Amino acid sequence: MTTREILLAAKGAKGALASASTAAKNAALLAMAQALLDREAEILAANARDVARFGPELGAVMVDRLTLTSGRIASMAQGIREVATLPDPVGRVLRTVQRPNGMVIEKTSVPMGVIAIIYESRPNVTSDAAALALKAGSACVLRGGKESYESNAAIVAALRAGLAEAGLPGDLICLVEDTTRASSTELMTANGLVDLLIPRGGAGLIRAVVENASVPCIQTGTGICHIYVDAAADLDKALAIVENAKTSRPSVCNAAEVCLVHREAAADFLPLLHRCLALEHDPPVELRLCPEAAAIIPGTPAGPTDFDTEFLDYILAVKVVDSLEDAIAHVAAHSTGHSDAILTEDPAAAAAFTTQVDSAAVYVNVSTRFTDGGEFGLGCEMGISTQKLHARGPMGLEELCSYKYIIRGEGQVRL
Repeated sequence: MTTREILLAAKGAKGALASASTAAKNAALLAMAQALLDREAEILAANARDVARFGPELGAVMVDRLTLTSGRIASMAQGIREVATLPDPVGRVLRTVQRPNGMVIEKTSVPMGVIAIIYESRPNVTSDAAALALKAGSACVLRGGKESYESNAAIVAALRAGLAEAGLPGDLICLVEDTTRASSTELMTANGLVDLLIPRGGAGLIRAVVENASVPCIQTGTGICHIYVDAAADLDKALAIVENAKTSRPSVCNAAEVCLVHREAAADFLPLLHRCLALEHDPPVELRLCPEAAAIIPGTPAGPTDFDTEFLDYILAVKVVDSLEDAIAHVAAHSTGHSDAILTEDPAAAAAFTTQVDSAAVYVNVSTRFTDGGEFGLGCEMGISTQKLHARGPMGLEELCSYKYIIRGEGQVRL
């Protein structure tokens, strides 16, 4: 099918959800989760073909993003089940106003309609996005990257089988067959067919959508995440947090890319950081150092773009700053507004950082790796918005809905 035919099919199917009860949607979600498990062998075989074909050109970290395992498929199914347990946002009355003339106005949550998602090499996004869109009452059109196409196709086939078992049309979950740039452009300009476009990927994808989209879109994903080690930090605690934020999964957008260290802590903390990440960790983390940090520990001299790069790899830019104010100023100049953290035992420093750092998630003594829909109690997530309208941070069910005003009266006319 062409991309336009797929969009028309999704638009035609969305009406089936308008009258679907919460119980019917939840039953479909549970059937979708079970279908993933039932078709695990087919999904893993498809994924193995993707990895074999594209793995050599991706590199180890990106292959990790692409690879599925039995455990990851089980996590995908569990994520769908968790969405089924969440309150249904559709039809919820957000605000009620009764006017002096007796007219009652209800601000009511409603589905977006058709949500399109452009994403890259993480097949688990396929099931997360489909589950959230369904519970939020919308059809979804998925456009993954060429490197994960067979994996995505196998996942979508399983999800559509679950929909069929639950008596809902399969076209509520559609996968774009064209993986060239033409299909992305078509989604960006599909006025009247796409109600919301969400890009999930690197800076290039986000920039292309922002520059070319004529449909409503939300920017997600790009994460130049900072961790600031304050003069009043507990250094053992700080070391564990930085290690987790950088190395637990460096290929994701909530991984730390920059470590700022207060000058008063640098002499003690940087040798600990070097031993932990560069010497003891496997694989070792390359530390790209400002001149002040390089005077304390060995590493690679930081280049002019290293503090503005989402590495998505075992690389960490390190800078020594003179004060809390300098750290906040650096974050303001270089952060993408995703997730930034302060490590300190000083409540006043923590308060200043959380007040002045304008990011979607601001942490005190916590790893940035927690910026995630599941970790925030939202079930899975559609993406992490780094803008302010209309959603910010992990996008769950509420952020995938719009609203309308329903007005009830008894014959009132305006004078």
